[in-house]
Amino acid sequence: MRCRWHCVLFFVSCFFLCSGCKRTAPNPRVENVIGTVCSVNAFEDGSEALYDSIFARLAEIDALFNVNREDSLIAQVNDAAGVHDVAVTEDFLFVLNTALHYARLSNGAFDPTIGPLVALWGINTDHARVPSEQEIRSVLACVDWKQVVVEERSGQHYVFLSKQGMALDLGGIAKGFAADEITGILKQHKVRRAIVDLGGNICVFGKKKNGDDWNIGVKNPFNPYGAPALVLSHAGGGTVVTSGVYERFFEEGGVRYHHIFDVETGMPAERNWSSVTIVAPETHSVDADALSTIGFLLGFDQFTELIGVPVVFINNDESIEASASLSGKLRVHDWQGNDILFK
Repeated sequence: MRCRWHCVLFFVSCFFLCSGCKRTAPNPRVENVIGTVCSVNAFEDGSEALYDSIFARLAEIDALFNVNREDSLIAQVNDAAGVHDVAVTEDFLFVLNTALHYARLSNGAFDPTIGPLVALWGINTDHARVPSEQEIRSVLACVDWKQVVVEERSGQHYVFLSKQGMALDLGGIAKGFAADEITGILKQHKVRRAIVDLGGNICVFGKKKNGDDWNIGVKNPFNPYGAPALVLSHAGGGTVVTSGVYERFFEEGGVRYHHIFDVETGMPAERNWSSVTIVAPETHSVDADALSTIGFLLGFDQFTELIGVPVVFINNDESIEASASLSGKLRVHDWQGNDILFK
């Protein structure tokens, strides 16, 4: 079941939190880690010790999943492709197995072995380019999640990429894992309310000080720098994750090439929508991270039939499709700036 608005999205938005809470605690800690800008605000329960613990954990996660670090565990697994297996940690195993689960569920639309394709295009680097068809065909031969072998020996898990040239890229799920880990630390420290923003992966924890629902803005993919075009009300805490064509891209010859790839073609996925937002409970950001990409690749109808979690699509004609379960929780702005409550 779905509801659809054909309203022009006038207000630009930024995937940010409109919390409405007066800050009585130290300013949130903001650092660049795990390949993005990470912000954590624990409000009145914030402390240097808490933030130190959180960002130390993020540094640990970066050391596992950052493909651009030669010393990361994922780089070690990739370097050993087709040669030998590599011992991995429990955290690495959990994220990889979650990624493989969603690869299986999406019939390969979400593929954690997309690393060679990502490296070939170089999107979000200073060497981004449009590769030749021959180059794309060559690396696609190394993209196959079914060729990832996970084994256990004497209580230790090992990962082996069975073909030389294969490479994992868990960027489509690692930020969600990091957000869930932060939520766990907040709970351990008995934090009453918090906002976590890991480069657009938004988690809200607890309740606002005045008891109102959290309000989470969703970017307008056609002009993502400004006030939110969509606002989601989220009670009690949860996570909101968006995948869109505006996040990482380059332009050449008047064409935009974004970072969400179709593994069937090896090209950035050409779809009739520009962003997909998943709404999920807290501690499920790792799932929402993968599902936002899957939603973008599959489309509203196929995704909702397959998955059934609350989702919002912003289409290329500036219309909006949303799950019926978001009734009463989603506001949009029409071209005159009128606030429309989705019922």
